Amino acid sequence: MAYETALAALADPTRRHVLEALREGPRAVSAIAARLPVSRPAVSQHLKVLKEAGLVREERQGTRHIYEIDPNGLGPLRAWLDQFWDAALDAFKAEVEADEKKGKNE
Repeated sequence: MAYETALAALADPTRRHVLEALREGPRAVSAIAARLPVSRPAVSQHLKVLKEAGLVREERQGTRHIYEIDPNGLGPLRAWLDQFWDAALDAFKAEVEADEKKGKNE
């Protein structure tokens, strides 16, 4: 399942920091590495994992590799997380409705 690959990729804190750096917009590997306490080659390896997980996409501009968040890759992860939110909202709604019904019967 796609969300499992995304979760595995995001299990590493450095990859989460890389993804957070891309939240502001597309960045070259060197610009990402400048913000992190890891080497440029290490950032490239983390980006490779994120790309394989479908979380980022790459565009070449000459010799530079520009990375950005792939919104399509976040979709399966978001859908998986949303099911928990939906269940919580449904439970909250049921509780509110039960309280309202109880209040009308008193």
